[in-house]
Amino acid sequence: MICCTTIRKLAAIAGLVVCASLSGWSQVPPPPGATAPGGSTNQKLTIFDKVGLDQRLNQQVPLDLTFVDENGNPVQLKQYFGSKPVILSLVYFQCPMLCSQVLNGMAGAFNGIRRFDVGRDFNVITVSFDPRDTPKTASESKKTYLERYRRPGAAQGWHFLTGKQDQIDKLASAVGFRYAWDPQIQQFAHASGIMLLTPQGKLAQYYYGIEYAPRDIQLGLIESSQGKIGNVVDQVILYCYQYDPARGKYGAVVFNILRLSALATLLVLGGYMVIMFRRDAHAARQNRSFRTAE
Repeated sequence: MICCTTIRKLAAIAGLVVCASLSGWSQVPPPPGATAPGGSTNQKLTIFDKVGLDQRLNQQVPLDLTFVDENGNPVQLKQYFGSKPVILSLVYFQCPMLCSQVLNGMAGAFNGIRRFDVGRDFNVITVSFDPRDTPKTASESKKTYLERYRRPGAAQGWHFLTGKQDQIDKLASAVGFRYAWDPQIQQFAHASGIMLLTPQGKLAQYYYGIEYAPRDIQLGLIESSQGKIGNVVDQVILYCYQYDPARGKYGAVVFNILRLSALATLLVLGGYMVIMFRRDAHAARQNRSFRTAE
């Protein structure tokens, strides 16, 4: 099994390779506090040491943090919690490549979840960790990905937020998202992944990379909502699969599958025995009736 540390380093390296392969970006000064945002100021650390996604499972995210939505309105995170699970992503809207891949992966995964809709069954919060992003860039990004998602009500359920550095740092620290400004390529180095939170704002699951399995997200939504969405079939499927934090995916639980198989076998055999017993009893009654008639 691959350990969490290995996964975080691979994700960070993937992000850097993508960013480093790009050319022609604008040479802009680093944002305030971007020398080692969300991490240590120790200059001996390499860029790879400053970047990662550390799991904070079951920890509470501070919901009193204040941001600005894509319409320019000040909002607190608590406005999006309370009744539905929430999927959270940290990106920046002027990212030339990796962040777009994360958002593309999210939209693709959401489209693959046929029975659950953004806005109706769960909410999505996409927060920029670059304080230079504005409601305008947030609004443009929202428009792009709503066009990819194409489901009614999504505009009320998928929120694109910007904010000040102190609020960004508190959120990034709470969810274990570490990023750093790379002066050589004039871009942020960051990991790729998204997080699932319970309706109360506790971190439930992490999904790594830029592509996310719709089945994993669907099972995660059912589990984090404590069965408030989904049906009996979903609960049975969830019983057979268990979330693996190290992989950020669901895997089959062999023991539970065997138990269900054994139960199904007993039900089939039991049903067969009942049918045979009733048939034999019916035949016996008919035989007695025939003899009485004679």
